[in-house]
Amino acid sequence: MSKSKGNVVAPQQVADSLGAEILRMWVAATDYSGELSISDEILKRVVEGYRRIRNTLRFLLANTADFDPAKHALPTAAWLDIDRYALALARQLQGGCLADYERFEFHRVVQQLQNFCSEDMGAFYLDVLKDRLYTAGADSMPRRSAQNALHHILQVVVRLMAPILSFTAEEVWRVLSRDHDDFLMLHGAYEMPQVVDEREVLARWQALREVKMEAQKVLEDLRVAGSIGSSLAAEVEVHASGAKHALLASLGDDLRFVLIASKTTLIRVDDQEQDKVIAIPSRHSKCARCWHYREEVGKSLEHPELCDRCTSNLFGAGEARTWA
Repeated sequence: MSKSKGNVVAPQQVADSLGAEILRMWVAATDYSGELSISDEILKRVVEGYRRIRNTLRFLLANTADFDPAKHALPTAAWLDIDRYALALARQLQGGCLADYERFEFHRVVQQLQNFCSEDMGAFYLDVLKDRLYTAGADSMPRRSAQNALHHILQVVVRLMAPILSFTAEEVWRVLSRDHDDFLMLHGAYEMPQVVDEREVLARWQALREVKMEAQKVLEDLRVAGSIGSSLAAEVEVHASGAKHALLASLGDDLRFVLIASKTTLIRVDDQEQDKVIAIPSRHSKCARCWHYREEVGKSLEHPELCDRCTSNLFGAGEARTWA
């Protein structure tokens, strides 16, 4: 064992100060084909990686607390498209991690789990999903679709992390399993439902994620300039051509949920023109429930603080969503 900057830290010190899970994760995250280095800085990175995974698990557990697979399970064909995409990502994660376990490349498993929780989930899917989870009707199809995906993703992640973060995994399993004599280590890999046209779903949402990244850069510039506080305080205009325009147009009003903006306007341009994203601060009032800035807020005598979709979700048939 060598030190990579800072003093050498004894394993017992790590276990005493940070917990056995951090020691386990440090061992698993280190490529044992070379020297194992440890320092305060390395352990800080391990702690940060652990927190990403644990925070993702907390989100998944909290938002499936009222979900009963026996009552609320839906076929994947009935899910919203982004939920099918999230399940496809979980299938890729499981395939990659199981292959790495077979090769005893535990550090790659840790990397994949961290990237999945921070990039695929935290930076994209869960970020987009919050609006639907928090504003759709409690028993509505859009919310149940999201919970179906979260349930399966949770089952995948907790089983993949069990050999590395066994204490945390069993802690989660105690919440998931109603049988106190049932232990996670007795279970194998999770069998996920199939997604029709999975390759097309993955390709479609990879393209949409690239557009979202473009929009995020523009929105961040507005935020830095002090023009907006959050991205929902902005309206986004996307100039696109060809297949890109067709893809974005297919989402309809759901595009604003993907870009996390209060309004999106899609403009077709010629192939010779450059695709671009423009954002401006919204001039409308903020809905007290969903925090979107909408033209209709303040115009209803019965519910002046709400936008139309929140009024529908609370007192009507509920909004219809297909993509996100």
